[in-house]
Amino acid sequence: MMELRQLRYFVTAVQCGSLGKAAAELGMATSALSQQISRLESELSARLLVRGASGVTPTEAGEAFCRHATLALRHIDAAVAAAQGARLSGVVSLGLAPTTASILALPLIKTMEKRYPNIRLQLVEGMSGHLASMLKTRQIDLAVLFNAEAVTLARGEATPLLDESLFLIGRPAEQKGEQPWPEIAKGPISLAATTGLPLILPSRGHGLRNTLDRAYAAVNIVPNIVMEIDSLAVIMEAVSAGIAYTIQPGAALARSSVTRLDVHAITDAGAQRTNLLVSLPEHELSPAALALRAQLRKTVAHLVNSGQWIGTTLHDS
Repeated sequence: MMELRQLRYFVTAVQCGSLGKAAAELGMATSALSQQISRLESELSARLLVRGASGVTPTEAGEAFCRHATLALRHIDAAVAAAQGARLSGVVSLGLAPTTASILALPLIKTMEKRYPNIRLQLVEGMSGHLASMLKTRQIDLAVLFNAEAVTLARGEATPLLDESLFLIGRPAEQKGEQPWPEIAKGPISLAATTGLPLILPSRGHGLRNTLDRAYAAVNIVPNIVMEIDSLAVIMEAVSAGIAYTIQPGAALARSSVTRLDVHAITDAGAQRTNLLVSLPEHELSPAALALRAQLRKTVAHLVNSGQWIGTTLHDS
């Protein structure tokens, strides 16, 4: 009969990529670990690992088994935690992109701490594609993603949260005139008006960059990208120092002094993105994950309706 410990042994072996490293982490002999995994393979009548001189890699069957085993172990850990507390408890993980985290993370943390003190929240910050991969492999429960490709990769259930406008964000007002850059009229502008402006954008492969590349291509303009930086904090520091402009959603202004920056809404239809709340399938979500999902939507609605999340509109759904 399959044992819980065998699941842990197998998942650890896959994560370490080596029976020796996994055995050391588990505090057991390599031969004993190998024997337990062999027993698991016999019971399942399937080869789960390919053993080689450089380590171990999962077979196709092993990858599928590992995804479900990982999820089962996380739910068991959550069940143990729930059994130890009188109120809703457990561990739930959420993935957020840096821009989203800058506006959503702290209010959500405070609300969860107040309403569900026994739920341990794990926040993972990363690019949309990386978070989608983590969802696919059951390493996280939920994530806020930005494009259909990422949602398809995640293979989860997606609900549109809000639509975000993008903004041209420039040097501090007091530094105007120090650089020989084109003047920008006050108020909303088109992408065409950014022609010639030095821009700092994320590198290709970043969700925001992909959106902007498509938007610029639609109006036959090649942007003047002088620097590529994937750290939102560093981008905003460089922009605040007057080095160049950037194009970001309004959430990027949450950690900046908006009064010291020139901010222009971009009017092009392509200069916006939809935030989608993506989760594991409903039947795979723990009670703690369901609680977090509901609270996240309430927190997002509050931030949008109160005007704290600049340039956003709650999605009809």
